[in-house]
Amino acid sequence: MGMIGHFAAVNSKTISELKANPDQIEDFLYPEGGDGAPANSIDIDKAWHGIHYLLNEDGNGGDEPLCWAILGGDEIGDDQGCGPVRILQPDLVKSIAGALIDESTFKSRYEPEAMEAAQIYPETIWVRDGSEALDYLAEYYRELVAFYLAAAERGDGIVLWIA
Repeated sequence: MGMIGHFAAVNSKTISELKANPDQIEDFLYPEGGDGAPANSIDIDKAWHGIHYLLNEDGNGGDEPLCWAILGGDEIGDDQGCGPVRILQPDLVKSIAGALIDESTFKSRYEPEAMEAAQIYPETIWVRDGSEALDYLAEYYRELVAFYLAAAERGDGIVLWIA
C-alpha cells in the first residue's frame, strides 16, 4: 500500500476540539467505522514527498512557509502509521496558499536523478518513470493547490497525516 499523504480542511472549533481530545483523532480521520473520509479532505497518494521536494528543493526542510505545506504543523495524538497527525492553524494555511509556486516553476524543479539520490519517496519511480512520474506529481500538486486555496478562502486550518 505505501505511505499516503492525507489533508483535511477544518474550522478553528474542530482544531480546538481535536487538540483538547486527542483520543478522538482516529474517529475524525476514519469516520463511519473506517469506511469514510473526513469532510473537505483529499489525499495526494504517494506524491507527498516528491511535492515537498519540488516546492522546497529539499527532501525534509526548506524555507517557510512552503516547508510546512506537506510536513509541517503541530503534532497531536498517537502515531497514525507514519507519525502523529499534524495541524496547521488558519493563518499558516493562508501564508502557505499565498506562497505556492505556479505549475511551470514546480515542473522546472524536477530532477529525477537528484530526487533518487536524495531518497525522495517513492524513490524508485523518478528515474525509472521520468516524465510520467512528473505528470503524477503535477496532477496531485494541482489538487493540493486548489485544496489550500479553498481552505484559505474559508479561513480553515488543515489536519495533515501520512498513513
